[in-house]
Amino acid sequence: MVTLQTAVRFNELRAVDGPVDPVELDKVWAGLDTVAASAILGSWRGFTFSTGHPIEKTLATSSWHGKRFDALDDAKPLICRAEDGSLYSDVKSGRGEASLWNVEFRGEVTATMVYDGMPVLDHFKRVDGDTLMGIMNGKPSVVLDPAGRHFYFGLERA
Repeated sequence: MVTLQTAVRFNELRAVDGPVDPVELDKVWAGLDTVAASAILGSWRGFTFSTGHPIEKTLATSSWHGKRFDALDDAKPLICRAEDGSLYSDVKSGRGEASLWNVEFRGEVTATMVYDGMPVLDHFKRVDGDTLMGIMNGKPSVVLDPAGRHFYFGLERA
C-alpha cells in the first residue's frame, strides 16, 4: 500500500519547476506499489519529471500527449498531438508500437511496456488509482543520459 508520505512526495516532485534529483525519484519509486499489466489498459496522459534527461526535449518537440494501452498486445507508447489538435500514434519515432508484460525490475514484477522496434522497456508502478510513475529502461546506450541516469515520467488516466 502506497503511504500518504510517498504519494505526497511524488506530487511535490511533480510540481517542482526546475531540476528534480533522480535520487529523490528513485526513493519515491521504491515506495510505490507494483501494478499488473492488465490493470493499466486504457488511455493515459503523460508528463515528465524535469531531470535534464535528453528524452524530455525529444518528447516536447514531438508534442507527446501520453500512451494508450488497448490490449496487452496493442500498446501505443507515443500518442502525440498534431498541429490540428488531433491525437495520433507516432510509430515513426517509436519505431513501431509496443506490448504490455509483467516484468521484473529492481527485484519486483510490475507492468512493463516493451517497445516493438527498440531495446526499450517502460516500467510502471501505481501512485493511486489514476496515476502511474514510469521509468524508461533498456539498452544503456539508448535510454540512459550521459550521467547514466534513467528517464522518469508519469501517466494520468485520460
